[in-house]
Amino acid sequence: MKTYGQYCPIARASELLGERWSTIILRNILVGCQTFNEIAEGAPGLSRGLLSKRLRNLGVVLWVWANFFLDRDRLPRRRVLVRFEYPTLPQSARRSWLLIEHGDAEYCLRYPGGEEELIVVVHDPLVFARWHMGLVEWTDALRSGAIEVQGALALARALPTWNRHGWAADDPRSRFEPAPGGHAAAEA
Repeated sequence: MKTYGQYCPIARASELLGERWSTIILRNILVGCQTFNEIAEGAPGLSRGLLSKRLRNLGVVLWVWANFFLDRDRLPRRRVLVRFEYPTLPQSARRSWLLIEHGDAEYCLRYPGGEEELIVVVHDPLVFARWHMGLVEWTDALRSGAIEVQGALALARALPTWNRHGWAADDPRSRFEPAPGGHAAAEA
């Protein structure tokens, strides 16, 4: 696949989402599919091998998308560097950084320099994305082993508070709820 050759998160997301089936897979996740089989059932004609490959690649997209959910009012005002590791993703996408300075954040695909105060190991990118959407509790993600955090205890405790957990109640996107069986149903 032809790429933009940029490290910009928007360019990377566009490259990955432009691949066949990726948008359908992301839709299925966003409407409540929680397992591999539920995602597959919502995409008839998609092979299981290709689904596995797309899910690995979507880990990067999910983080870019989830970056939207950072609550900048809760971020530290001092410089903090958080390393994210995704051991299940391809080598080129296994490591990224969140650089926080003056209450703002930047997502980096290259090491920006400085001391890494937190290391977040995301063993299951889907659980991480679901946490960002407020569908999974942080403690449950940690307890299950989907995510592990190493480093400064105060920052490790603060990390989950940096997340906005989905859209505001008055946003039309918040009106879509997963129905039993993993299929979407809109509120009337």
